[in-house]
Amino acid sequence: MPNSHGRFRRFYGAGLPHLLVLTGCFLIAGWALTALGPDRLFGAEVWWQSVAVWFVGAAVVVDLVLLPLCAAANRALVAALGSPRTNPRTGPRIPVINHIRVPVLAGGLLLVVFLPGIIEQGARTHLAATGHAHAPFLERWLWLTFLFCCLSALAYAVRYCVRRGRRTPSTEGERDD
Repeated sequence: MPNSHGRFRRFYGAGLPHLLVLTGCFLIAGWALTALGPDRLFGAEVWWQSVAVWFVGAAVVVDLVLLPLCAAANRALVAALGSPRTNPRTGPRIPVINHIRVPVLAGGLLLVVFLPGIIEQGARTHLAATGHAHAPFLERWLWLTFLFCCLSALAYAVRYCVRRGRRTPSTEGERDD
C-alpha cells in the first residue's frame, strides 16, 4: 500500500512545501489586488498606464522576446568561445564566458532601472520633485556598465594570474591556453 506522501506527490506533482509556498503567494497577490482595488488595476481613461496592462506586457515581453534573445545570445557566445576544456597536464582553463555574461546582465538590469530616465519619461514631474534634469541618466548607465566590464576583466586577470602562479614546476615550460 503506497503511503499518503507518495499519493499526494503523484496527484499534485510536487511536495507539500511547494503547495504551501504557492498558496502563500496567491494569498499575498489576492491581498495586493484587494488593497489596490479593481478600479486602479485597469484605468479606462489612460488604459496603457494601468497596472494590469504593464504586468501582462512585461510577462509577454520577458517570455516571448527577452528569453529567446538571451538564449540565442548565449548560444552564440558559447559557439564563439567554446566550452571550458580540461587539459590533463595543466587542468581546466579559466572560462571567460561568465566574465562576459555577468557585466552584460548587470548592464541590462541597470538599463531597465534607468530606462525611464534615459527616455525622459515624467521629465516635468522629476524636475518639479528633485530640481534635476534627466540628462545624466544615460551617462550614468554607460559609466556603470563600463565599470562592470572593467571589474569583470580585472577579476578574470586576477584569476588568470593566480592560476599561473599555482602551476607546478613540471608544467612551467608548457603553453597555457
